[in-house]
Amino acid sequence: MVPSPAQRNMNEDDALEDFTARTITLDGVAKKVYVAGSGPAVVVMTEMPGISPHVARFSRWVRDAGFTVYMPSLFGRDGAVPGADEGAAVFQRACVSAEFRALRTNETSPVTQWLMALARLAHQECGGPGVGAIGMCWTGNFALSMMLEPAVLAPVLSQPSLPLNDPSGLEISPADIHAVRRRLDQEKLTVLAYRFEGDKFCRAQRFAAYGEALGDRFVGRVLPDSAANTEVPPFFARHVPTPHSVVTAHLVDEAGQPTLAARDEILAFFAERLSPEQPRP
Repeated sequence: MVPSPAQRNMNEDDALEDFTARTITLDGVAKKVYVAGSGPAVVVMTEMPGISPHVARFSRWVRDAGFTVYMPSLFGRDGAVPGADEGAAVFQRACVSAEFRALRTNETSPVTQWLMALARLAHQECGGPGVGAIGMCWTGNFALSMMLEPAVLAPVLSQPSLPLNDPSGLEISPADIHAVRRRLDQEKLTVLAYRFEGDKFCRAQRFAAYGEALGDRFVGRVLPDSAANTEVPPFFARHVPTPHSVVTAHLVDEAGQPTLAARDEILAFFAERLSPEQPRP
């Protein structure tokens, strides 16, 4: 019997045995993607330093809410509890990878082209009005860049942390964000975003910049630091000194908790935008 998300131990490596591991080649680039569920597609992009048990738990919640999850492996060791030293090494490699724009303001990470192709494929395979997408931390802004793909209808930015060296910077080119804003206005779509108040990697200046660029199409939620889980894996304990991961490591899985309410709002957002009865804008 496959354990439910609530029954799994977040301090043990996750075998991801209830996902189908597929190697998907798009635009000449092959990546492993973990797929599970049925219904409209949602692309779940992992936070740093990889697909941890907490990230997998969130994907299972999405799956159990009635969606097909596509969870690409972008960095790190899949299913591993984030260790302090191993996670730091993954972080350093990602900083110099040609796929990401970790330190450059007003540039879009090249990997988003592959992720948009994944969204197109997921829409073809799953049908429905379109695809949802959520990015976390390192991948936080990717869901916004993916709005350049018409199939993506429900973008969620969870603690978007790039660029690392500019608190008010946006990890998307001016041309791309203008195109996204036009689409949001034309199709009357919105972008959901989440951060903790004291997060040192995703600060208030970044949400202000999103608000300036996207207007009322950007819906930002700020959670109090007191709402964060304090029992976190070694990588977070050593390298993430403030509350950060809203729906994964810092989520408190108890009724009435603000982080659980954020998770439920995200699932409701996907359900509203991706419902088979929802007409395409």
